[in-house]
Amino acid sequence: MKTYEYGNPSSGLVLIQPVDAHDLQIMESEVGLIADKCGQDFKLVAVLVDDWNADLSPWEADAVFGKVGFAGGSADTLREVLNYCSDSSKTYLIGGYSLAGLFSLWAAFNTDVFKGVAAASPSVWFPNFTDYMKEHDMKASHVYLSLGDREEKTKNPVMARVGDCIRQANDVLISQGVDTHLTWNVGNHFKDSDVRTAKAFAWLIGRIRQ
Repeated sequence: MKTYEYGNPSSGLVLIQPVDAHDLQIMESEVGLIADKCGQDFKLVAVLVDDWNADLSPWEADAVFGKVGFAGGSADTLREVLNYCSDSSKTYLIGGYSLAGLFSLWAAFNTDVFKGVAAASPSVWFPNFTDYMKEHDMKASHVYLSLGDREEKTKNPVMARVGDCIRQANDVLISQGVDTHLTWNVGNHFKDSDVRTAKAFAWLIGRIRQ
């Protein structure tokens, strides 16, 4: 997977974000927003995902929109991502938008490398994911969750569950003793992804500085 780096290359704080081509177009905006909000230097490693549905899904599932299903390639993607987290002297945060947010949550159930998770509008409607959360322990200390206030107002019956699912996810993490924050943003799923992701990472940075 190809990577793109932003910020201070020698920073002890490293943000890992799986991205697609659209995300790359607005990464400069996101990085600037994070810097403005947190006032601290960091390095952001954007990992360009080859196949969004295949590489970021934790297990196989049928398509819920269109005809493309989910191949369950998260384990392979996590192995690739961990190659960029080999310096134990640095602090690593992982996050992303939509299915990348879901992947980031799943990743932090499967490794203790990440101190925090920035899950902006994560696809927690993914079949059986909240059940998975209940059956496993979150290994990150801090988790930021967000959702647009219109995201659950959709005719797609699977995706319409996203509001209930993120509330459940929030409750599960709190019950596990995780420092968790849930924010509701204005708009649907396709609004201000750079702003929402920047808010998520900036909140995490603020928490780990305390």
